[in-house]
Amino acid sequence: MDDYGEAAAAAMEVEAGDSPCVGASSHVPSNSPSPNPDSNISSRRLGLKNSIQTNFGDDYVFQIASWEISTLAVSLSTNALKFYSPATGQYLGACNGHEGTIHEISFSAPSSPNVICSCSSDGTVRAWDTRNFKQISLLRGGASQEMFSFSFGGSSGNQLAAGSNSQVLLWDWRSSKRLACLEESHMDDVTQVKFAPSQQNRLISAAVDGLVCVFDTDGAIDEESHLLSVMNAETSVAKVGFFGNMYQKLWCLTHIETISIWDWNDGTRELNIEDARSMATDGWNLDQVDYFVDCHYSMPDDRLWLIGGTTAGTLGYFPVRSDPAGAIGSAEAILEGGHTGVVRTVFPAAGTHQSLGQNRGIFGWTGGEDGRLCCWRSDETAEMNKSWISSSLVLKLQKRTKSRHQPY
Repeated sequence: MDDYGEAAAAAMEVEAGDSPCVGASSHVPSNSPSPNPDSNISSRRLGLKNSIQTNFGDDYVFQIASWEISTLAVSLSTNALKFYSPATGQYLGACNGHEGTIHEISFSAPSSPNVICSCSSDGTVRAWDTRNFKQISLLRGGASQEMFSFSFGGSSGNQLAAGSNSQVLLWDWRSSKRLACLEESHMDDVTQVKFAPSQQNRLISAAVDGLVCVFDTDGAIDEESHLLSVMNAETSVAKVGFFGNMYQKLWCLTHIETISIWDWNDGTRELNIEDARSMATDGWNLDQVDYFVDCHYSMPDDRLWLIGGTTAGTLGYFPVRSDPAGAIGSAEAILEGGHTGVVRTVFPAAGTHQSLGQNRGIFGWTGGEDGRLCCWRSDETAEMNKSWISSSLVLKLQKRTKSRHQPY
């Protein structure tokens, strides 16, 4: 392991002591939606040495974001952003200013690696300089509007789209000029907006009304001529994401824990899994899968994983297949012992262009309703095993009963 891997594996010691942990995984060869069904991913034993307690009290970790794994940003239920070094675990600073729940954070501002953006129920999209933790930009929606999601893209790369209360808003990021307000396509809160990686002038929006819309954002944008297609997920949409070798596919997670797969270019639904939780539960010998956190796609393997969790804080990576009869396979990675409550966010160390878990010994980071930020290892060496802490200590932790936050 290189210096980065050693430092990151030993990190996460600031603001908290050692965290009890144990890693385990199971692997059953399975078909994938790719031409290469038996990829070379192997079962992994995932270990956790310690974790950061991001705040005292009952604060939740909502989301983790990073720019090339140089800084970890964490949004909290206190409406603040905190920053940590993934290599040392050092607490770096915080950004405060939002007056409502932070729904999304991202290091995605054009040509600005030191800038993180955030959107909130206070109706704003804000930009922050992570070198001094100062706010440098603020965009507001309409009166009494909340901001649930944002995305940068467009043909020039300088458009900012945001999802609000039944509206999709677009700005020119350079000038802060409002370009459009699309308010006829959705009838309820727009929970997701994402520009397509392969066609940057195409914008996807998804909402509580169950509709997934595709817009052309070139030229003078108006709803009548720039709404290209509409897909109906038939229930409230929580998250969407692109995958496939040309990012032509779209996965769609709903608030009732179902998942569907679409070809967003022609608007066809290729797979609809209504009993996803029970299928995932059958894919391991642990507790029932209670919720889904996210999906993860690996382009080298052309594989998509559905990430499910238990109320006790265990996570599993379940492969999604094209066969409706066995659409969700057995868990290929299990993250157990780091959290004591619902996990709200997963940030993989391996990006889309890497195989799952293949990033210098680090599998990724997770955050949850226990206020912890956990770093997971993917190594299986004896030296790593020696540093693990007995999972029996988990039984000594006082467990608190919490209801999972649902904005809808």
